[in-house]
Amino acid sequence: MYEGNSIAAVIPAYNEEGFVGDVVETLPEFVDRAYVVDDASTDGTWAEIKRHAERVNESERAEVPVTDGGVELEPRVVPIQHDENRGVGGAIKTGYLAALEDDVDVTLVVSGDGQTEPDILERILQPVVDGEAGYAKGNRLLDEDREDMPRFRQVGNFALTVLTKVSSGYWRMMDPQNGSTAISRDALDAVEIEEMYEDYGYCNDLLARLNAAGVTVADVSRRAVYEDEESHIDYRTYVPKVSALLLGNFLWRLREKYLGEEFHPLPLFYVAGALAAGGGAASLLARAVGEDGPGVVESLTLGAVGVFGLVAGMVLDREENRGMTVQKYDR
Repeated sequence: MYEGNSIAAVIPAYNEEGFVGDVVETLPEFVDRAYVVDDASTDGTWAEIKRHAERVNESERAEVPVTDGGVELEPRVVPIQHDENRGVGGAIKTGYLAALEDDVDVTLVVSGDGQTEPDILERILQPVVDGEAGYAKGNRLLDEDREDMPRFRQVGNFALTVLTKVSSGYWRMMDPQNGSTAISRDALDAVEIEEMYEDYGYCNDLLARLNAAGVTVADVSRRAVYEDEESHIDYRTYVPKVSALLLGNFLWRLREKYLGEEFHPLPLFYVAGALAAGGGAASLLARAVGEDGPGVVESLTLGAVGVFGLVAGMVLDREENRGMTVQKYDR
């Protein structure tokens, strides 16, 4: 328990032999239940999970009230194994659904490779427990020691931050790929978690779902921690897949948030802007290859009008979402 709230931790693991056992053993005392999800690993991860789960469960049991007024001792660590690899989002979804079934108040996500240090969990948990936000996530990009993050990851993360701001509507949020998170039961109930994207990019998808549901997000500064873990991301497939996901999330969010029961003209600026900018670019390209079409001035004017429409849409979107991000930064 943490300040009167039951706490669960979801620990997704894929080929994390040598790391995940330590994660299980060092969970903070306030974590009442841990769902350790092996996503069909091909190494000794599952055996390591079971071994360390048994050790922890033997030494400390979670007490769960039952209807007759007594207590029923249940395992604190719950090992779960997928029959086939579903991706990190799929592993987290499995844990989230288990937490919903167990009626847990707040659910954390803890990296299976040791990147989430125990004290960071409490910082991320606090805004949700305090009722300031329904979802809280770490932000490594403001950490003075972020140089520990590989340079290519810093560049990629900044680029994804900008794209996810547009896609999700959380314009003051940074480091969207950070996997250290906390979410309330109410927020989990609101986002139809069964439909969440299951591969890398799940965090971007979840942010769009949270925004459409009107959930406030807390952006919490945290240290950038890198040990000896190996990334499982194949960037040749990751970049195009996440790009398509972000575009799909953006269009879905506009429809859900602004074209529902109460119509909002904001999407019209985006649509008109995109059509005008695309038309201007197409006209310039046609002239460049020698085809007939509008003059250069007309094409540039059309493109400029399109850019203005897109920027106007972003400004309106930002205003509509003002106050939906709570920032928790160390100064």
